[in-house]
Amino acid sequence: MPTAALTGPECLREGLRLVLSPGLRLFVILPVLVNLILFGGLIYLGVRQFDGWVDAFMPSLPEWLAFLEYLLWPLFVLLVLVMVFFSFTLLSTLIAAPFNGFLSEKVEVVVRGEDDFPPFSWAELLAMLPRTFAREARKLAYYAPRALALLVLSFIPGLNLVAAPLWLLFGVWMMAVQYIDYPADNHKMSWQDMLAWLRERRWRSLSFGAVTYAALLVPGLNLLVMPAAVAGATVLWVREGGGQALARR
Repeated sequence: MPTAALTGPECLREGLRLVLSPGLRLFVILPVLVNLILFGGLIYLGVRQFDGWVDAFMPSLPEWLAFLEYLLWPLFVLLVLVMVFFSFTLLSTLIAAPFNGFLSEKVEVVVRGEDDFPPFSWAELLAMLPRTFAREARKLAYYAPRALALLVLSFIPGLNLVAAPLWLLFGVWMMAVQYIDYPADNHKMSWQDMLAWLRERRWRSLSFGAVTYAALLVPGLNLLVMPAAVAGATVLWVREGGGQALARR
């Protein structure tokens, strides 16, 4: 594994440390509350619907191949878990997007060594709303057709065997896209330039997305993953010279 892949976990760990610091805790409260509500709903819905979802995705096998169901069942359990967790993560980040953009802005000030950032301002936050929601809509436009293609693939017998690993890989990539976009958007980087920036740092991007995705599955820790990932992505952005690279254009 390239050494660059180790950067992702390091940045998420640093992001977690930053959001727990006194100067930034204010910007973590709302995202954590959003996560509490949505993950509570996830648990409730999952308990009621989980078996039905797994049965819906499981292919129908002839009787003489029935023994394969025991081998395939874990794969389709993974498929449902990946789809559900990823969908709820996207929803929670959409609701908390304005706070996440503001948090990224303040984290960058701290990481660059300027810890005298201005106090929280509701006026400044409200001014960010139109741009932030427009950017989230752009993420959804990027995500939706690809997720739909994977969903269709999930229902095609035979081909649906590769759906779970493809969902997982897509989820890891989208975690990187979701969180790196906050500092990129704060610097007015275009959507296509942001994607190109990530592709140029593919191993760093995927390692950050993977550790973020894995952390979402840890009860308790997942409540802090969203703000920690925003801060961690901003740390990665600063380390990779994102703002300076854009300024040189």
